[in-house]
Parts: sequence; C-alpha cells; structure tokens
Amino acid sequence: MAARGPLSVPAFRTLWVAGLISDTGDWLLLIALPIVVYQLTGSAVGTSAAFAAELAPGIALAPLGGRLADACDRRAVMMALSAAQALVLLPLLLVHGRQGLAIVYAVIVAQSGLRALFDPAKNALLPALVEPGQLVPANSLAGLGAAVARLAGGPLGGLLLAAGSLRTIVVADALSFGVAGLLIARLPRRAGPGRARPRGAGGARARLRGAGGARARRRPDSRGGLRAVVRNRAVAAALLVALIADTAQGIFVVLFVVFVARRLHGGAAEIGLLRGVQAVGAVAGALLLAARGHRWAPVALAGVGAIAFGVIDMTIWNGPLVTGSEAAYVVLFVCAGAPGVIMETAGISFLQRTSADAERGRVFAAMGLTENAGQAVGIVVAGVLTAPLGLMALLDAQAGLYLTAGVLVMLWTRRARPSRAAHRRMTGRRDGLAVGEEPWSKGSSAT
Repeated sequence: MAARGPLSVPAFRTLWVAGLISDTGDWLLLIALPIVVYQLTGSAVGTSAAFAAELAPGIALAPLGGRLADACDRRAVMMALSAAQALVLLPLLLVHGRQGLAIVYAVIVAQSGLRALFDPAKNALLPALVEPGQLVPANSLAGLGAAVARLAGGPLGGLLLAAGSLRTIVVADALSFGVAGLLIARLPRRAGPGRARPRGAGGARARLRGAGGARARRRPDSRGGLRAVVRNRAVAAALLVALIADTAQGIFVVLFVVFVARRLHGGAAEIGLLRGVQAVGAVAGALLLAARGHRWAPVALAGVGAIAFGVIDMTIWNGPLVTGSEAAYVVLFVCAGAPGVIMETAGISFLQRTSADAERGRVFAAMGLTENAGQAVGIVVAGVLTAPLGLMALLDAQAGLYLTAGVLVMLWTRRARPSRAAHRRMTGRRDGLAVGEEPWSKGSSAT
C-alpha cells in the first residue's frame, strides 16, 4: 500500500489540475452540441448522425494514436494536441442557425479525431507519475476531477445555451484547452514517480523512462499494431465487456435527450441539469475509490458497477409510469454517477496494470477503438429503431446491456480465478508494474 496519496506527487497533481480545467470546458460543449443538433434537426435521426460523426474518427485514428503514445514523448504529444483542440473550436463562432449545421458536424469530427490521439497518451502517461500502489486511487482522482468538471460544466452549458450563448461556451472551452496545454508543459520530460523504487522492481529504469522518455520505451515489444496487444487474453476479455457496455452508452447518448424532451417534457436547462448532477454521485464514488480503491480488485469493481448502472437505468426509463417529479429524476441521476465512475476507474486501472509500458499506448488505443465502435453500434440502433420499436423498448434494452456486461465480468472472474500457487507462477514484475498479473482477489498486489 502506498504511504502517500497520488496528489502528493507534484507531476500527477499538475496533470490532475490540467484535466480538471480542460474537462470543465469540455462539459460546456458536450452538453451544448447535442442540444444544438436536436434543436436544428428536431429528430432522433439527426442527433444520432451527430454522434456517429463523432465516433468515426476515433475508430479510424485509434491505431495512429496508439503508435504515437508508444513511440513519441507523451508529454509533447499531449501539448500539441491540446493546442489543436483549442483551434478547431473556433469555427463554431460562425454558427447562427440551421445553415451552420455542417460546421457543427465538422467540429465534432475534428474534436473526436484529436481526442482519439490524446487519450492513449494520457492513460499511458499516468502510471509513470505514481507508485504502483497509488494507481487505482490516482485513476479515481482523475475520475473525481472529471465528475467535478461535469458538475460545474454540465448545468452551466445547458443554461448558457438556453440563454443563446454558444459563443461564450466556445471561447471558454478553447481557453480551457490552452491552459491545460500550458500545465502539461510544466511536467518534467523524464519525470519519475514521487518515490524511488527498488532496483529489482525496475526503479532506476522506470525513473529514466518517466512521463515522456521515448528513448527508454523503445523496446522490441513496442513493435506491432493493435493486433499485437489484443493477443493478451485479459485485454481481449476487457475489450469484449467494453464493447457491450459502450453499445449501451451509444443508445443512451442519443435517446437521453429524446427521453427528457418527450417523456419528462424538459428543455435545454433540464437536460443540462440531469446530465450534470450525475457528477454528484460520481464525486462520491471517486472519493470512496481514492480512499479505499487499493483494497478491491478492478474486475470486481467493474462487475458491480455495471450491474448497478443497469438497475438504475432501468428505474429511470420506467420512472414516468410512476412519477413525473423532476426531483425524483435528479436523485436517480445522482445515483447513476457512482457506478459510472467506478466502472471507468476499474477498467483503466485493470488495463494499466496488465500491460507493459512499451505497449500501453496501443492497449488504450484498442480500448478507445472498441468504445467508439460500441457507441457507433448503439447510436445506429437508436437512430434507426426508435421509430419502429418505440423509445421505451430501446431504453430498456440499453439497461439490459449494462446488466449483461456486469454478469459477464462476474462469470469471467469466477472461472478465471487461479490458485495462489498458479497466481505466483504467472506473475512477474517489470518497471515496478505487474506484467501478466490477473488481479482477481482482494489480496492481490495488483489491486
């Protein structure tokens, strides 16, 4: 167990603040753009087309994002991409009605492509900044920052758009990318974790590798594309579960707006409020994991989180049969935030601990591709089948997919749990991280 929290490490603290600022600006836009598209098109099909446009670059550019993260200085990659993300927002300032719909789609595509290059580098960078025992708490703190950003940016984005201030949203998000890039530039080029590791655990080499050390990472196992990393059975299984869960997420992102508009008779402010208050539950979940996350296996956390998410979603979608009270849905969406951040933290931590540094960028690129592909399937299903099957049938199916993902994780955990002797034989350590280690039990060092 780590003696100190991740925020005691200056490099991680800087990265965390950069993410908090950038995510707050992002949530202004993430809430605003789907509302803009729905207002301009007035249909679920038009909204689904916007989300499909967002996912396509993520699928196409995932291999490039993985290679950049594994072959280049991750710090430099993140700095350059932050600047580019700020610049591509500016055309939104020209949107003044339905004729600006093409600009909205173009910005969505550009932002998605840049994010597909940014995220593998970010997720691959984090393990170089903290001790192995701090990894789950560090990821939970990253989730906490995202939750706080959603809590601030989500409702504000809806309110600003309701007041007709898309321009204000664009400027604020662009500035957030700029500030985040400046903070990332403060990270040391070869920053190691806050405390030296024993040489037997790869301490000296890991410190040289650090946050950006591209030269130290160029090893024989850095060759090959995404296929090379998915040969790891643990990674492949995680990708399958992610595909199911993100298909559910794809259905949600399209039909949530439609659900609030048609079933709850809400507008932009209500949409922003309900998406934003999920952050309250996410904050609670992230704080719990930051304090106690090192005690639990990531796979167990992922399974419990997915099942809880499915149960809560099923309750939300069928809630209008019982009540139309806005307060009731605020409470339900607050509750939905905790399993969401638990699932995300567990998945990221699991992949970070089961992959070597030289391939970690490609592992997260494969995860990003899977997430985008799953969401694309869900978006197409939502856009095409809402009219013939009905809104409620698809929403209930969405909740069922989360339940399926959680049950699969639990079954996988029970079947794959090795004996203690087998567990000792299969584990090894490289660069201070467990390589090939399956953190099935609470007592495992990989939790």
